[in-house]
Parts: sequence; C-alpha cells; structure tokens
Amino acid sequence: MKRLHVHVAVNDLSRSVRFYSTLFGAAPSVIKADYAKWMLEDPRVNFAISTGHGTAGLDHLGIQVERPDELEAVAARLGSAGEAVREQKQANCCYARSDKAWIADPEGISWETFFSLGESTVYGEDHAPGEMALAGPKPASRACCAP
Repeated sequence: MKRLHVHVAVNDLSRSVRFYSTLFGAAPSVIKADYAKWMLEDPRVNFAISTGHGTAGLDHLGIQVERPDELEAVAARLGSAGEAVREQKQANCCYARSDKAWIADPEGISWETFFSLGESTVYGEDHAPGEMALAGPKPASRACCAP
C-alpha cells in the first residue's frame, strides 16, 4: 500500500507544529529541532514540515511505498511520463535512510517516490537541489529531500 507524502517548508516550527497537530488531531510521530512528521492513517499521508529552506511553502510531494518492488514500479511510471528521473540509493534525508526516485512535473513541482530503509540520526543533505539537474524552478535550499 502506498502513502501520499507532502513536505512543507515553514518559518516557525513550533507554531506550525501547533497548527498541524490541531488540524490533524494528533501530535507528530517524529519531532526534531528543525523537523516534524505526522504518519497519518486518515488520510493516509506522511506529512512533514521543516525549517531552513529560505522560502516557506510547498517543498515537494511524493509517494511513499512499503516494498522495494513498489518503488521500482512507481519509478518506472515516472520514467514513462517523459521527464528525466533521478534515482538515489541509501539517501540520508529527513532523519531517515531511503532509496528514492525524483522527477519534476511540467510545472516544476518536485515529486519523489521512496522506500524507507531505516532511521538516521541527522536530517541529512544527501544531494543539494542543483546536483539533481532536474528541470523546474526550485529555489536553493538546505532541503535534502529536493531535486
């Protein structure tokens, strides 16, 4: 089964944690000094927020998968969309280790599909946005999770 992933860059983590905890009726499942994540079942979404991106707002969208074969299938569909796909293995991002595939949609919105391999003790900066060389207007940031 898959889970939608939404990552929003915020300016004030504490204020945003209060807002989203109220909205979702749940506390974050992960909270760090610069990051918070809710693993919700209704709706089935991995919703994350973090600071330090320079510009607040939507950072990226994604599809989290539960098995490596699902990652391969979704990544293959991304490749069929006619845009360049960037794969990452053992990426350290958002306090997790994951295998990923990235693409930018026609409007430049970054999409990832990923299979989490385990936790990480650091936020991670496996690839800077410019290193991914995907099309689309993406401001430079510290986001480890962005092409």
